[in-house]
Amino acid sequence: MSSSSHKKFDANIEARLFVAFMQIADTLGAQAEEVIKTAGLTSAQYNVLRILRGAGRAGLACREIGERMISRDPDITRLLDRMEKRNLIIRERQSDDRRVVKTFVTSEGLELLKTLDRPVGALHKRQFQGTAPAKLKLLAAMLEEIRAQHAGQKADCDLPSSEVSKSQQNASK
Repeated sequence: MSSSSHKKFDANIEARLFVAFMQIADTLGAQAEEVIKTAGLTSAQYNVLRILRGAGRAGLACREIGERMISRDPDITRLLDRMEKRNLIIRERQSDDRRVVKTFVTSEGLELLKTLDRPVGALHKRQFQGTAPAKLKLLAAMLEEIRAQHAGQKADCDLPSSEVSKSQQNASK
C-alpha cells in the first residue's frame, strides 16, 4: 500500500467506524426491541425499569434517570407519567427536601422485568455467539473507553463560522 493510499485509509477509518457503530446499534437495538415489545414495553420504558431496578430502594430523581438512559429522551417526565399510569413505577416527593421527587420501580414493574430477563439474555447470547469471549472482553473495554471519553460532551463542529454561514445561505437558495 502506498503512503498516500495508507493516509487515505487512516483518514476514513473514523468515519467507517462511526457508520459501523450506528449500523450495529440499529440492528442489535431492533432485535432487542422485538423481544421487549412482547411485554408491551418500549425500549425507553424497559431502560427506565432496568435503571430503577439497579437503583434499588434508594430510587432515583428524574434527572438521574435521564442521565443513565441509553438513548436520551427529551421528555422523560411524560415517559414516567405513562409508566406510572401502568403501575410500573411510583414517584414520591421527599420529606427532607420537598423539591426532590424520587422514582421507584413497583413490584409489578419488577415482575415484568423478570419475565424479560431470560429472553433478553438469550438474545444477547445469540447476538454475540460468533465472537470469541476474549475478543468480546477486549471490545467491551475499548467501547467503554470511547464512551467514557465522550460522556457528557456535546458535538463540536470544526467548520469556521464563516463556512457555516455560507453553507446555511446555500441551503436556503
